[in-house]
Amino acid sequence: MVNEPITMNVSQEIGDRIVAKARELGFAACGFASADEDPLRTQRLEQWLGEGHHAAMEWMATRAHQRRSPKALWPESQSVIALGMSYAPGRDPMALETVGDRARVSVYAQGKDYHDVVKKRLKALARWLTAREPAAEVKVFVDTAPVMEKPLGEASGLGWQGKHTNLVSPDHGSWLFLGAIYTTLDLAPSPSHRDQCGSCRACLDACPTDAFPQPYVIDARRCISYLTIEHKGPVPHEFREALGNRIYGCDDCLAVCPWNKFAEQAHAAREFLARAELVAPRLDELLALDDTGFRALFSGSPIKRIGRNRFVRNCLYAAGNSGDCALIGPVDALLDDPDPVVAEAAAWARGRLAA
Repeated sequence: MVNEPITMNVSQEIGDRIVAKARELGFAACGFASADEDPLRTQRLEQWLGEGHHAAMEWMATRAHQRRSPKALWPESQSVIALGMSYAPGRDPMALETVGDRARVSVYAQGKDYHDVVKKRLKALARWLTAREPAAEVKVFVDTAPVMEKPLGEASGLGWQGKHTNLVSPDHGSWLFLGAIYTTLDLAPSPSHRDQCGSCRACLDACPTDAFPQPYVIDARRCISYLTIEHKGPVPHEFREALGNRIYGCDDCLAVCPWNKFAEQAHAAREFLARAELVAPRLDELLALDDTGFRALFSGSPIKRIGRNRFVRNCLYAAGNSGDCALIGPVDALLDDPDPVVAEAAAWARGRLAA
Protein backbone atom coordinates (compact mmCIF):
# COMPACT_ATOMS: atom_id res chain seq x y z
CA MET A 1 0.00 0.00 0.00
CA VAL A 2 2.92 2.32 0.69
CA ASN A 3 4.03 2.12 -2.94
CA GLU A 4 0.71 3.07 -4.55
CA PRO A 5 0.81 6.86 -4.13
CA ILE A 6 4.49 6.91 -5.13
CA THR A 7 3.67 5.06 -8.38
CA MET A 8 0.89 7.52 -9.16
CA ASN A 9 3.14 10.52 -8.53
CA VAL A 10 5.90 9.15 -10.74
CA SER A 11 3.36 8.39 -13.47
CA GLN A 12 1.99 11.91 -13.31
CA GLU A 13 5.47 13.41 -13.41
CA ILE A 14 6.39 11.34 -16.45
CA GLY A 15 3.15 12.34 -18.12
CA ASP A 16 3.79 16.04 -17.56
CA ARG A 17 7.28 15.72 -19.01
CA ILE A 18 5.97 13.83 -22.04
CA VAL A 19 3.41 16.57 -22.73
CA ALA A 20 6.06 19.26 -22.43
CA LYS A 21 8.45 17.42 -24.74
CA ALA A 22 5.65 16.75 -27.25
CA ARG A 23 4.88 20.46 -27.46
CA GLU A 24 8.58 21.20 -27.87
CA LEU A 25 8.60 18.83 -30.86
CA GLY A 26 5.66 20.58 -32.50
CA PHE A 27 2.69 18.52 -31.37
CA ALA A 28 -0.33 20.69 -30.63
CA ALA A 29 -2.08 18.05 -28.52
CA CYS A 30 -0.97 15.17 -26.31
CA GLY A 31 -2.87 12.83 -24.00
CA PHE A 32 -2.86 9.35 -22.51
CA ALA A 33 -5.19 6.36 -22.49
CA SER A 34 -5.17 2.78 -21.31
CA ALA A 35 -4.14 0.08 -23.78
CA ASP A 36 -7.02 -2.12 -22.62
CA GLU A 37 -9.93 -2.94 -24.88
CA ASP A 38 -12.98 -0.69 -24.81
CA PRO A 39 -16.07 -2.89 -25.43
CA LEU A 40 -18.09 0.00 -26.89
CA ARG A 41 -15.29 0.93 -29.29
CA THR A 42 -15.03 -2.69 -30.40
CA GLN A 43 -18.80 -2.96 -30.89
CA ARG A 44 -18.88 0.15 -33.08
CA LEU A 45 -16.00 -1.12 -35.21
CA GLU A 46 -17.61 -4.51 -35.75
CA GLN A 47 -20.96 -2.96 -36.62
CA TRP A 48 -19.35 -0.54 -39.09
CA LEU A 49 -17.50 -3.35 -40.80
CA GLY A 50 -20.53 -5.63 -40.72
CA GLU A 51 -22.59 -3.04 -42.61
CA GLY A 52 -19.95 -2.79 -45.33
CA HIS A 53 -19.19 0.87 -44.68
CA HIS A 54 -15.47 0.24 -45.21
CA ALA A 55 -16.11 -0.29 -48.95
CA ALA A 56 -13.10 -1.95 -50.62
CA MET A 57 -10.70 -1.16 -47.77
CA GLU A 58 -10.30 -4.84 -47.00
CA TRP A 59 -7.35 -4.22 -44.69
CA MET A 60 -9.83 -2.72 -42.22
CA ALA A 61 -11.59 -6.06 -41.89
CA THR A 62 -8.57 -8.33 -42.35
CA ARG A 63 -6.84 -6.98 -39.26
CA ALA A 64 -9.95 -5.99 -37.34
CA HIS A 65 -8.92 -8.21 -34.43
CA GLN A 66 -5.82 -6.06 -33.96
CA ARG A 67 -7.85 -2.86 -34.09
CA ARG A 68 -9.95 -3.91 -31.12
CA SER A 69 -7.38 -2.57 -28.68
CA PRO A 70 -3.69 -1.67 -28.43
CA LYS A 71 -3.12 -4.85 -26.44
CA ALA A 72 -4.55 -6.90 -29.30
CA LEU A 73 -1.78 -5.52 -31.52
CA TRP A 74 0.94 -5.52 -28.86
CA PRO A 75 0.04 -7.51 -25.72
CA GLU A 76 2.83 -5.93 -23.64
CA SER A 77 1.52 -2.39 -24.08
CA GLN A 78 0.05 -0.68 -21.05
CA SER A 79 -0.68 2.84 -22.26
CA VAL A 80 -1.24 4.88 -25.39
CA ILE A 81 0.29 8.31 -25.92
CA ALA A 82 -2.02 9.99 -28.43
CA LEU A 83 -0.67 13.01 -30.27
CA GLY A 84 -1.96 15.55 -32.73
CA MET A 85 -0.21 17.98 -35.08
CA SER A 86 -2.23 20.93 -36.34
CA TYR A 87 -2.63 21.62 -40.05
CA ALA A 88 -5.12 24.47 -39.66
CA PRO A 89 -5.49 26.18 -43.07
CA GLY A 90 -4.93 29.85 -43.70
CA ARG A 91 -7.63 29.98 -46.37
CA ASP A 92 -11.26 28.92 -46.65
CA PRO A 93 -11.12 25.31 -47.90
CA MET A 94 -14.33 25.88 -49.85
CA ALA A 95 -13.29 29.12 -51.57
CA LEU A 96 -12.78 27.44 -54.97
CA GLU A 97 -16.13 25.64 -54.95
CA THR A 98 -17.49 27.57 -57.94
CA VAL A 99 -14.24 28.25 -59.82
CA GLY A 100 -14.60 25.81 -62.70
CA ASP A 101 -11.13 25.93 -64.23
CA ARG A 102 -9.42 25.30 -60.89
CA ALA A 103 -9.14 22.11 -58.88
CA ARG A 104 -9.67 21.60 -55.16
CA VAL A 105 -7.11 19.63 -53.20
CA SER A 106 -7.89 18.66 -49.62
CA VAL A 107 -6.11 20.89 -47.12
CA TYR A 108 -4.21 18.00 -45.60
CA ALA A 109 -2.55 17.17 -48.93
CA GLN A 110 -1.40 20.67 -49.88
CA GLY A 111 1.79 20.46 -47.83
CA LYS A 112 4.30 17.71 -47.10
CA ASP A 113 3.22 14.12 -46.57
CA TYR A 114 1.96 13.94 -43.01
CA HIS A 115 3.02 10.30 -42.70
CA ASP A 116 6.67 11.33 -42.94
CA VAL A 117 6.40 14.49 -40.84
CA VAL A 118 4.37 13.03 -37.97
CA LYS A 119 6.33 9.78 -37.84
CA LYS A 120 9.63 11.66 -37.63
CA ARG A 121 8.35 13.64 -34.63
CA LEU A 122 6.91 10.52 -32.99
CA LYS A 123 10.24 8.74 -33.29
CA ALA A 124 12.00 11.75 -31.75
CA LEU A 125 9.60 11.66 -28.79
CA ALA A 126 9.99 7.90 -28.46
CA ARG A 127 13.79 8.19 -28.41
CA TRP A 128 13.60 10.88 -25.74
CA LEU A 129 11.24 8.76 -23.66
CA THR A 130 13.32 5.59 -23.79
CA ALA A 131 16.46 7.58 -22.97
CA ARG A 132 14.74 8.94 -19.90
CA GLU A 133 13.00 5.66 -19.00
CA PRO A 134 15.38 2.89 -20.17
CA ALA A 135 13.01 0.15 -19.02
CA ALA A 136 10.19 1.45 -21.21
CA GLU A 137 9.42 -0.13 -24.56
CA VAL A 138 7.64 1.83 -27.29
CA LYS A 139 6.12 1.44 -30.76
CA VAL A 140 5.07 4.37 -32.98
CA PHE A 141 2.15 4.42 -35.43
CA VAL A 142 0.89 6.85 -38.08
CA ASP A 143 -2.11 5.74 -40.10
CA THR A 144 -0.43 2.71 -41.67
CA ALA A 145 -1.02 0.09 -38.95
CA PRO A 146 -4.22 -1.40 -37.48
CA VAL A 147 -4.58 1.44 -34.98
CA MET A 148 -7.82 3.30 -34.22
CA GLU A 149 -6.27 6.76 -33.98
CA LYS A 150 -9.50 8.73 -33.67
CA PRO A 151 -11.14 6.67 -30.90
CA LEU A 152 -7.82 6.54 -29.08
CA GLY A 153 -7.47 10.30 -29.47
CA GLU A 154 -10.91 10.67 -27.92
CA ALA A 155 -10.03 8.29 -25.07
CA SER A 156 -6.82 10.28 -24.49
CA GLY A 157 -8.64 13.57 -24.07
CA LEU A 158 -7.58 15.22 -27.33
CA GLY A 159 -11.20 15.90 -28.20
CA TRP A 160 -14.27 13.90 -29.20
CA GLN A 161 -15.35 12.16 -32.38
CA GLY A 162 -17.86 14.45 -34.02
CA LYS A 163 -20.88 13.56 -36.08
CA HIS A 164 -18.58 13.49 -39.14
CA THR A 165 -16.58 10.75 -37.31
CA ASN A 166 -13.42 12.87 -37.23
CA LEU A 167 -11.84 14.08 -34.03
CA VAL A 168 -12.93 17.55 -32.91
CA SER A 169 -10.57 19.42 -30.61
CA PRO A 170 -11.91 22.30 -28.51
CA ASP A 171 -8.62 24.07 -29.22
CA HIS A 172 -7.74 23.04 -32.78
CA GLY A 173 -11.06 22.23 -34.38
CA SER A 174 -11.05 19.45 -36.96
CA TRP A 175 -7.54 20.08 -38.25
CA LEU A 176 -5.32 17.55 -36.48
CA PHE A 177 -3.08 14.83 -37.86
CA LEU A 178 -3.09 12.00 -35.35
CA GLY A 179 -0.34 9.63 -34.30
CA ALA A 180 0.14 7.22 -31.42
CA ILE A 181 2.92 5.77 -29.31
CA TYR A 182 2.19 2.48 -27.57
CA THR A 183 4.29 1.95 -24.47
CA THR A 184 4.85 -0.48 -21.64
CA LEU A 185 4.77 2.46 -19.22
CA ASP A 186 1.67 2.63 -17.04
CA LEU A 187 0.60 6.26 -17.53
CA ALA A 188 -2.30 7.95 -15.83
CA PRO A 189 -5.16 8.41 -18.35
CA SER A 190 -6.01 11.97 -19.35
CA PRO A 191 -9.46 13.39 -18.56
CA SER A 192 -11.80 12.98 -21.52
CA HIS A 193 -13.92 15.63 -23.25
CA ARG A 194 -17.66 15.27 -23.43
CA ASP A 195 -19.27 15.32 -26.87
CA GLN A 196 -20.07 18.95 -27.62
CA CYS A 197 -21.68 18.60 -31.05
CA GLY A 198 -25.10 19.13 -29.52
CA SER A 199 -27.88 19.57 -32.07
CA CYS A 200 -25.53 20.88 -34.78
CA ARG A 201 -25.86 19.15 -38.17
CA ALA A 202 -23.53 21.36 -40.20
CA CYS A 203 -21.16 18.54 -41.20
CA LEU A 204 -23.94 16.12 -42.06
CA ASP A 205 -25.83 18.64 -44.19
CA ALA A 206 -22.68 19.79 -46.00
CA CYS A 207 -21.82 16.37 -47.41
CA PRO A 208 -22.35 16.46 -51.22
CA THR A 209 -22.96 12.70 -51.48
CA ASP A 210 -24.95 12.02 -48.29
CA ALA A 211 -22.18 9.81 -46.96
CA PHE A 212 -23.54 9.84 -43.40
CA PRO A 213 -26.38 7.34 -42.99
CA GLN A 214 -26.71 8.69 -39.45
CA PRO A 215 -24.69 10.93 -37.14
CA TYR A 216 -21.34 9.42 -36.11
CA VAL A 217 -21.39 6.88 -38.97
CA ILE A 218 -19.72 7.34 -42.35
CA ASP A 219 -20.26 5.12 -45.38
CA ALA A 220 -16.98 5.15 -47.29
CA ARG A 221 -18.77 3.93 -50.41
CA ARG A 222 -20.32 7.39 -50.74
CA CYS A 223 -17.47 9.51 -49.35
CA ILE A 224 -15.65 11.78 -51.80
CA SER A 225 -12.38 11.33 -49.94
CA TYR A 226 -12.66 7.58 -50.40
CA LEU A 227 -13.83 7.83 -54.01
CA THR A 228 -10.98 10.13 -55.10
CA ILE A 229 -8.19 8.47 -53.12
CA GLU A 230 -8.87 4.82 -52.26
CA HIS A 231 -11.37 3.78 -54.95
CA LYS A 232 -9.87 2.05 -57.95
CA GLY A 233 -11.54 1.96 -61.32
CA PRO A 234 -14.29 4.28 -62.55
CA VAL A 235 -16.19 6.29 -59.94
CA PRO A 236 -19.90 5.35 -60.06
CA HIS A 237 -21.88 7.73 -62.27
CA GLU A 238 -24.23 8.68 -59.46
CA PHE A 239 -21.39 10.47 -57.65
CA ARG A 240 -19.49 12.09 -60.49
CA GLU A 241 -21.39 15.36 -60.61
CA ALA A 242 -21.24 15.66 -56.83
CA LEU A 243 -17.43 15.52 -57.01
CA GLY A 244 -17.50 19.03 -58.43
CA ASN A 245 -13.90 20.17 -58.79
CA ARG A 246 -12.54 18.06 -55.94
CA ILE A 247 -9.65 16.02 -57.28
CA TYR A 248 -8.09 14.72 -54.06
CA GLY A 249 -10.11 14.36 -50.90
CA CYS A 250 -12.88 16.56 -49.56
CA ASP A 251 -12.93 19.06 -46.69
CA ASP A 252 -16.60 20.04 -46.67
CA CYS A 253 -17.68 18.26 -43.48
CA LEU A 254 -14.58 19.53 -41.67
CA ALA A 255 -14.65 23.06 -43.05
CA VAL A 256 -18.17 23.84 -41.82
CA CYS A 257 -17.56 22.66 -38.23
CA PRO A 258 -18.17 25.63 -35.88
CA TRP A 259 -15.34 24.48 -33.62
CA ASN A 260 -12.84 25.50 -36.29
CA LYS A 261 -13.19 29.11 -35.19
CA PHE A 262 -10.76 28.17 -32.40
CA ALA A 263 -8.19 26.71 -34.79
CA GLU A 264 -5.33 29.08 -35.55
CA GLN A 265 -2.87 28.61 -38.40
CA ALA A 266 -0.16 29.85 -36.06
CA HIS A 267 -0.37 26.44 -34.37
CA ALA A 268 0.10 24.56 -37.65
CA ALA A 269 3.44 22.90 -38.35
CA ARG A 270 5.39 24.68 -41.09
CA GLU A 271 5.66 21.46 -43.09
CA PHE A 272 1.91 21.51 -43.61
CA LEU A 273 1.70 25.02 -45.06
CA ALA A 274 0.20 24.83 -48.54
CA ARG A 275 2.51 24.65 -51.53
CA ALA A 276 1.71 27.55 -53.85
CA GLU A 277 1.08 25.28 -56.84
CA LEU A 278 -1.57 23.30 -54.92
CA VAL A 279 -3.62 26.18 -53.51
CA ALA A 280 -5.59 26.73 -56.73
CA PRO A 281 -4.13 24.45 -59.42
CA ARG A 282 -5.27 24.85 -63.02
CA LEU A 283 -7.14 21.87 -64.40
CA ASP A 284 -5.69 22.19 -67.90
CA GLU A 285 -2.15 21.88 -66.50
CA LEU A 286 -3.05 18.89 -64.35
CA LEU A 287 -4.72 17.10 -67.26
CA ALA A 288 -1.49 17.37 -69.23
CA LEU A 289 0.57 15.45 -66.66
CA ASP A 290 2.26 12.25 -67.76
CA ASP A 291 3.68 9.83 -65.22
CA THR A 292 7.04 11.58 -65.04
CA GLY A 293 5.47 15.00 -64.62
CA PHE A 294 3.07 13.68 -62.00
CA ARG A 295 5.86 12.16 -59.93
CA ALA A 296 7.93 15.32 -60.14
CA LEU A 297 5.06 17.61 -59.15
CA PHE A 298 3.96 15.50 -56.20
CA SER A 299 7.30 14.40 -54.83
CA GLY A 300 7.01 14.42 -51.04
CA SER A 301 3.23 14.75 -51.23
CA PRO A 302 0.61 12.20 -50.13
CA ILE A 303 -1.00 12.68 -53.54
CA LYS A 304 1.83 10.72 -55.13
CA ARG A 305 0.43 7.53 -53.60
CA ILE A 306 -2.59 7.32 -55.91
CA GLY A 307 -0.52 7.45 -59.09
CA ARG A 308 -0.94 9.44 -62.27
CA ASN A 309 -3.84 7.49 -63.74
CA ARG A 310 -6.17 7.76 -60.76
CA PHE A 311 -5.24 11.39 -60.31
CA VAL A 312 -5.94 12.30 -63.94
CA ARG A 313 -9.20 10.33 -63.72
CA ASN A 314 -10.26 12.66 -60.92
CA CYS A 315 -9.19 15.72 -62.90
CA LEU A 316 -11.31 14.58 -65.83
CA TYR A 317 -14.40 14.35 -63.64
CA ALA A 318 -13.65 17.88 -62.45
CA ALA A 319 -13.27 19.04 -66.06
CA GLY A 320 -16.61 17.47 -66.96
CA ASN A 321 -18.23 19.37 -64.10
CA SER A 322 -16.53 22.67 -64.91
CA GLY A 323 -18.73 23.92 -67.74
CA ASP A 324 -15.51 25.39 -69.18
CA CYS A 325 -15.28 24.65 -72.91
CA ALA A 326 -11.63 25.73 -72.88
CA LEU A 327 -10.92 22.34 -71.30
CA ILE A 328 -12.23 20.38 -74.30
CA GLY A 329 -8.78 20.30 -75.89
CA PRO A 330 -6.98 18.86 -72.84
CA VAL A 331 -9.83 16.39 -72.38
CA ASP A 332 -9.74 15.28 -76.03
CA ALA A 333 -6.04 14.55 -75.67
CA LEU A 334 -6.92 11.85 -73.14
CA LEU A 335 -9.67 10.08 -75.09
CA ASP A 336 -7.18 7.47 -76.27
CA ASP A 337 -5.20 7.24 -73.05
CA PRO A 338 -3.62 3.80 -72.54
CA ASP A 339 -5.41 3.47 -69.23
CA PRO A 340 -9.04 2.47 -69.97
CA VAL A 341 -10.35 4.17 -66.81
CA VAL A 342 -8.75 7.46 -67.86
CA ALA A 343 -10.08 7.10 -71.40
CA GLU A 344 -13.60 6.41 -70.12
CA ALA A 345 -13.43 9.43 -67.80
CA ALA A 346 -12.28 11.56 -70.72
CA ALA A 347 -15.24 10.40 -72.82
CA TRP A 348 -17.60 11.23 -69.94
CA ALA A 349 -16.06 14.68 -69.48
CA ARG A 350 -16.17 15.34 -73.24
CA GLY A 351 -19.84 14.50 -73.36
CA ARG A 352 -20.58 16.83 -70.45
CA LEU A 353 -18.62 19.71 -71.98
CA ALA A 354 -20.14 19.20 -75.42
CA ALA A 355 -23.60 19.36 -73.90
